[in-house]
Amino acid sequence: MSEQSLPDDARPEYTDALPEYAERVLEVTELIPPGRVMTYGDVAEWLEEGGPRQVGRVMALYGGAVPWWRVVRADGVLLPGHELRALDRYRAEGTPLKQASRAAEGHVPRLDMRRARWDGGERAEGHT
Repeated sequence: MSEQSLPDDARPEYTDALPEYAERVLEVTELIPPGRVMTYGDVAEWLEEGGPRQVGRVMALYGGAVPWWRVVRADGVLLPGHELRALDRYRAEGTPLKQASRAAEGHVPRLDMRRARWDGGERAEGHT
């Protein structure tokens, strides 16, 4: 993804300040209840700005300090390279999972998106 595809305030800067768009993405991530997930597209829709790729870029650059495992791909496949760390979190939080098929590489389960997806309906007080 190129930096040009990010909203202006999400382009990396050589300052200590976190870009405004990134702050907003991370704030939404922190609102997702344990055991629930939102897709990259869900987060963008919530913010009414950007899209799944922009949210994914923010999570890749800045997501380590928030519950990153709660922002996921729409197909429920676990984040490549972080599957086992995420799986430990999902199991600890009771996030609904689907058993992996025998054909699935490494037999890693997927998220049960129908049951795990959070629509933001129970928005945190004070959040608009």
